[in-house]
Amino acid sequence: MADTQYILPNDIGVSSLDCREAFRLLSPTERLYAHHLSRAAWYGGLAVLLQTSPEAPYIYALLSRLFRAQDPDQLRQHALAEGLTEEEYQEKLEQVILGSEAAQQHPEEVRGLWQTCGELMFSLEPRLQHLGLGKEGITTYFSGNCTMEDAKLAQDFLDSQNLSAYNTRLFKEVDGEGKPHYEVRLASVLGSEPSLDSEMTSKLKSYEFRGSPFQVTRGDYAPILQKVVEQLEKAKVYAANSHQGQMLAHYIESFTQGSIEAHKRGSRFWIQDKGPIVESYIGFIESYRDPFGSRGEFEGFVAVVNKAMSAKFERLVASAEQLLKELPWPPAFEKDKFLTPDFTSLDVLTFAGSGIPAGINIPNYDDLRQTEGFKNVSLGNVLAVAYATQREKLTFLEEDDKDLYILWKGPSFDVQVGLHELLGHGSGKLFVQDEKGAFNFDQETVINPETGEQIQSWYRSGETWDSKFSTIASSYEECRAESVGLYLCLHPEVLEIFGFEGADAEDVIYVNWLNMVRAGLLALEFYTPEASNWRQAHMQARFVILRVLLEAGEGLVTITPTTGSDGRPDARVRLDRSKIRSVGKPALERFLRRLQVLKSTGDVAGGRALYEGYAAVTDAPPECFLTLRDTVLLRKESRKLIVQPNTRLEDSDVQLLEYEASAAGLIRSFCERFPEDGPEL
Repeated sequence: MADTQYILPNDIGVSSLDCREAFRLLSPTERLYAHHLSRAAWYGGLAVLLQTSPEAPYIYALLSRLFRAQDPDQLRQHALAEGLTEEEYQEKLEQVILGSEAAQQHPEEVRGLWQTCGELMFSLEPRLQHLGLGKEGITTYFSGNCTMEDAKLAQDFLDSQNLSAYNTRLFKEVDGEGKPHYEVRLASVLGSEPSLDSEMTSKLKSYEFRGSPFQVTRGDYAPILQKVVEQLEKAKVYAANSHQGQMLAHYIESFTQGSIEAHKRGSRFWIQDKGPIVESYIGFIESYRDPFGSRGEFEGFVAVVNKAMSAKFERLVASAEQLLKELPWPPAFEKDKFLTPDFTSLDVLTFAGSGIPAGINIPNYDDLRQTEGFKNVSLGNVLAVAYATQREKLTFLEEDDKDLYILWKGPSFDVQVGLHELLGHGSGKLFVQDEKGAFNFDQETVINPETGEQIQSWYRSGETWDSKFSTIASSYEECRAESVGLYLCLHPEVLEIFGFEGADAEDVIYVNWLNMVRAGLLALEFYTPEASNWRQAHMQARFVILRVLLEAGEGLVTITPTTGSDGRPDARVRLDRSKIRSVGKPALERFLRRLQVLKSTGDVAGGRALYEGYAAVTDAPPECFLTLRDTVLLRKESRKLIVQPNTRLEDSDVQLLEYEASAAGLIRSFCERFPEDGPEL
């Protein structure tokens, strides 16, 4: 049972991302801007291979070589002609690869790649099944001999030098006397060559920290970032305004020099670029997949505004200051001034990274969010394909809930994404003491509502939310944002903004809460009992919310084990819609206040105790979550693959290339995206 979650079926669902209409409405200049930004994003996205596992780059190189020699149809016909059946073609990968045209053309290279990654690709050795440090799992943000203690020491070192971990990796070597030596490697085009940039060159040296030698170097992902920079330079020519031009100039500096401060400067101009037709963001962004929670995965997206849905989000933004007052914490725990963000619905043209989210709130630099602002985006065409649901594949719901769920899941998710991004991630103040000793709150008058006492803890200069809360930071923040969405969707004004009143509004509320409860159960797939840890931040967050609502009692939420029509274990989730306001809202109110107070005050010990307590997965009755996890794995539906379009430059005209929703279409999209060998991985 435990291994089933690591095995994907051959008939996994594939959907195509549709942005044809949005692209059609772009001007020739906007298309050129979007094209070069897309190329930059896709080249940068190759860095994710190097950030995932040791074998990932070799798998990519092998498949790239395979399908550049023969497209999927040709390879299939070739394999069938060699005597394989259709089923064997899906399953006997070694035979297919070594009998391919690529293997005939480059026998040593193809065989070498297969020998490097073939066994690892299929290995179900426990340590190789999930991300983690040392013996707990696999990560390439750290060398394989790094432990959690090494990660903590490195974070303290980085904090002491006011260096961000976002664009770094950590490598440890142990000398003959058993003493560890650490290399902090920054992502950049430049390596050890001299540079006029004093901001970074002054940091590139040897240090002694708590008795351990540290060396700060740069040049990680250099060939990849060189390609990114080349495309950003070309995109800059077609920038619509000075904000975009300055933004790209600072991104270029950041990727060239290895400077997160330069990326922050670019992000400031990005925040100021209000309502662009072509929206984009690129860099080392989300820290979900770093086992320590501080290093950013490379991500780049390019999208085009959807004016109809954006108008609704503009109305939500206009109401934001009033809605923030509805959140269950004292005014002193809210930002001194709400920095009105951009909030648009976009149709994605390109999203390069390890996955495509439904919505985004960026930048992730808390100091910028507190003082400069942020942007929110909802990705409309992603929502359309990623969350489409077939009735027969709906698990764990009562039959009489299924039709209502299908009818309102999309609209309710629009509401939840809007509230999650704008008022979830966009709310709340961090109490900070700056380098001069000044506080951004009144120590005499601000009272902790949980203790009734003055504030006892805060963030010191150089400390950030990610560095302080580290391994729980991403999930804790997602949980806070999801909880804000559930809490504020009960507000009539919010539902009116999205066009829902009366019975429809009540249905939207019910399905939104029901979806969260079901998601909390489905999340158990992403919990690893052997290591007692969670592998996905959002999933952990939703399980925590499920626990909070179960704890509220009074029959608000129940999970009942059953037997399915196939005779195998099943379960049913029930939400009593008549108790959402009377029982659910007060429970969420208490929980949200505690989350925010602990975050604002930087109370790591209290935050961990609260969050890890709710995130614990046991087999204690009445829910018996470990047993339910087996049922979830038994009934799980594999996550869809999404095929994205390409853009192609023909003379000065940019064409949109679309692909069929199939594995072959996905493969063709990558072959045409990187027709040449590309940068060395």
